[in-house]
Amino acid sequence: MMTTVAVPASAAAPAEEARPRRGWTQHGLLFVAPFFAIYLAFLVWPLLQGLRMSLSSVNIAGTNDRFVGLANYAEAFGDPRMWRSLGNTVVFTVLSTIPLVLLGLGLALLVHNLRFVQWLWRLSFFGPFLLPSAVVSLLWLQMIYPPEYGLINGALGTDVLWLGDPSTAMWSMVLTTVWWTVGFNFLLYLAALQSIPHHLYEAAELDGASAWHRLRSITLPLLGRTTALVVVLQLLASLKVFDQIYLMTGGGPGDSTRPIIEYAYDAGFTGYRIGYASAVSYILFALIVVVSLAQLRLFRKSEEPS
Repeated sequence: MMTTVAVPASAAAPAEEARPRRGWTQHGLLFVAPFFAIYLAFLVWPLLQGLRMSLSSVNIAGTNDRFVGLANYAEAFGDPRMWRSLGNTVVFTVLSTIPLVLLGLGLALLVHNLRFVQWLWRLSFFGPFLLPSAVVSLLWLQMIYPPEYGLINGALGTDVLWLGDPSTAMWSMVLTTVWWTVGFNFLLYLAALQSIPHHLYEAAELDGASAWHRLRSITLPLLGRTTALVVVLQLLASLKVFDQIYLMTGGGPGDSTRPIIEYAYDAGFTGYRIGYASAVSYILFALIVVVSLAQLRLFRKSEEPS
């Protein structure tokens, strides 16, 4: 006689849970579908369309759209104005990145060690970063740089044409950019400083370490990842500079401050050569990719144990 053994419902549950839930997978794809649609429509498609246009002679009206191959790139590499604008971009990047990183770190250290009204200092240093580029440009054009009544010439007792002299125009744009954007780097460094365990400093103090030794042996090494992030973000932002230079100098005097993005803008919307402007834009895109990969590889090597 055979005996029937009842299997408890709880014993069959694991087998059911082990089966893949295709319904959840399908719903998950539905949830991310809007993001992929927007990503494809507003990033991938414009990227491919711009690459196609850089290989054509299309103008701003969309006519004369014929394939020319690498002719636009060959013309750009042989254009001295393109190289001059690219050189201006590199010079601006070097002159602005160094003070923006060092000043952001210095301000963060200062505020982190202050014991009174920290919120006021944080607001003061980060506040300018919240201003639109048009407001910043108008402020410095009307109040800081005018030769007759500007604050700088009034304080120094000079009448320098800060934006009208090729020898000072680029430095003026760097000064404006540092004042405007240093708050972002300051905030990143301040957040990183607040995450460092305080007991490390207490142990170093008990061992007799001075403030300089604590900074060199504890603070700066633990801020390594933040510094790498700040440098990469700052390089990318400086290579893409456009707004403040276009609004304040228009690339002048002459071509002394014209960045490569403004040169591409002028080629496309003033010279009506969209194909050529696209080729110039992709040259800048290639430069940004190379710089980003080089920075990431450099910082990755620095973090590897020796």
